[in-house]
Amino acid sequence: MLAHLILSSGGFAIGTGEFATMSFLPAITHELGGDAPSGGHIVSAYALGVVLGAPLLAVLGARVERRLLLMLLLGWFAVGNLLSALAPTLQSLIALRFVTGMTHGAYFGAAILVAVTIAGEQRQSSAVARILMGLALATTLGVPLTNLLTQWAGWRMGYAVIGLFSMLVMVSLRCILPLQPVSANGSIRQEFGALRRPQVWLSVGIGAIGFGGLFAIYSYLASTLQTIKQVSDMTTVLIFCLFGAGITVGNMVASKLVSRGIMPAAGLILLWSAIATLFYSFSTHNVWLISLSVFAVGCGGGLGTVLQMRLIAVAGEAQNLAASLNHVAFNIANALGPWLAGLAIASGLGWASTGWTGFALALGGLVIWSIAVFLPEQSEDPR
Repeated sequence: MLAHLILSSGGFAIGTGEFATMSFLPAITHELGGDAPSGGHIVSAYALGVVLGAPLLAVLGARVERRLLLMLLLGWFAVGNLLSALAPTLQSLIALRFVTGMTHGAYFGAAILVAVTIAGEQRQSSAVARILMGLALATTLGVPLTNLLTQWAGWRMGYAVIGLFSMLVMVSLRCILPLQPVSANGSIRQEFGALRRPQVWLSVGIGAIGFGGLFAIYSYLASTLQTIKQVSDMTTVLIFCLFGAGITVGNMVASKLVSRGIMPAAGLILLWSAIATLFYSFSTHNVWLISLSVFAVGCGGGLGTVLQMRLIAVAGEAQNLAASLNHVAFNIANALGPWLAGLAIASGLGWASTGWTGFALALGGLVIWSIAVFLPEQSEDPR
């Protein structure tokens, strides 16, 4: 559906803005000053903005008509990126990335609820997968294309194009998406009521830990590839594209698995991630093996679709908050995985240790999943 395509395009813009920043860091620190760790604060600031902004804006937007809410969030994101392109200092850019990141989870949460409403009850999982496909395609197409642009015109142009594209999507939403009904029962108290449900916290925990392995590997993939002699710059780009292709395939498969049970699908994907990350730790010496393992690790990204459905199922009436919490978990994983992998590398365990870190986090996700499966649920909280 055209409306789903436009909603997914907003996810594509936001995903590109998040992931492309990682490739901007050398150019940013070269121009604005600072070392690699201080440049990394730009990524951390965005992730922190997501973690704090997603639940806050989702709750505050519970009584706002959802087309208007989506337009406001995309406009906020667009302005944040345009101002990032003009940032005069590293400190101002860090602050701007924090403010820009606040819209991330709230947009995906609202977009998914609109997509599910349009698709109908029988096609919920497919609707969720379509919206998250924008995020997957950001890693496959958005980041490489932005990299090519910034190599020619600089990192500021990269942020500017992301901002302008976001504004284009915002206008398209106004033209294509019909007005969405406002929940008559929506309230701040009701939305925060979801936080009293143990299954909501367990679902967030599965994502925050289980997703961490994917980021532990992704964050250090470029550095790992540099240790393999036959890997050229173009091969590195292609391998990163394989990672994005894996996420795309994983989301497609996950939307099918969900129809046979949300929690069985989550457990199966976590088991796959454990095997894939373990395989990665033994493949870092060979370009063909690492290419295969990177694709396999990316397929574990299908966990996002499954956990989104799980949160919608267990949150009761607090649907706005539930839909945004998946991206809170995603960005906690984005901070936790690279941090733990960095500790492993710093201790002298080598680049392959990022795979071992990912394996341990996938197992941690399986432990939390096991608790969620065996913990009694409320009667209105279907599995």
